[in-house]
Amino acid sequence: MKVKIKQWDAVASWRWNLPEEDVCGICQVHFDGTCPTCKYPGDDCSLLSGKCGHNFHMHCIQEWIKQESSKGQCPMCRQSESFYLDLGLP
Repeated sequence: MKVKIKQWDAVASWRWNLPEEDVCGICQVHFDGTCPTCKYPGDDCSLLSGKCGHNFHMHCIQEWIKQESSKGQCPMCRQSESFYLDLGLP
């Protein structure tokens, strides 16, 4: 018996390389979801991590830093922060 495949539909999913319970410290949405600014998950919205280890959607932390009251501090622990792009690498 021979089988000939006429059509093949692939399905894929993606995830950030972070613990499942980790959510954005500002909007409280899981990183696999969308931040309030984005329409689709991963839609030009990378994750940013602070030196303290807290993670945020890029759009969320950008809005936070624009506020005068933020003083460049992490919204979670109030440490002076410099944020860097998290590429999901170990």
